[in-house]
Amino acid sequence: MKVKVSRKEHFNAAHRLYNPEWSDDQNAKVFGKCSNPNYHGHNYEVIVSVTGEPDPRTGYVFDMKLLSDLIRENVLSKLDHKNLNLDTEFFKNLNPTAENIAVVIWRILRQKIDSDLELKITLYETERNFVEYPAS
Repeated sequence: MKVKVSRKEHFNAAHRLYNPEWSDDQNAKVFGKCSNPNYHGHNYEVIVSVTGEPDPRTGYVFDMKLLSDLIRENVLSKLDHKNLNLDTEFFKNLNPTAENIAVVIWRILRQKIDSDLELKITLYETERNFVEYPAS
């Protein structure tokens, strides 16, 4: 009997989408206004889902307070109110697309959550645009 539990959190961050090997014109063609050299920001919503069998002693798949603390300490503290390109090591050499942000969050949390449990990240960049990692 597998059960999925999820925690939703929020963070604000600025970024610029661009490939440093391309000209400004090529970046503008591919990334549009998201390649603005002065950056732009988003109000991100992240949903962290953990799937597994409930522990027979506690009834928990994963302690939600612990999940909240892990997200706050390991993700939000590093991404919230940051310029992802300039203020984080994660995106020094990685384009901070929604796809890459979701993968980075997954990699951070995967180290902290038992590998017997499935982990999924859903990241909303806007109300209408979101990504999931891993994809299913």
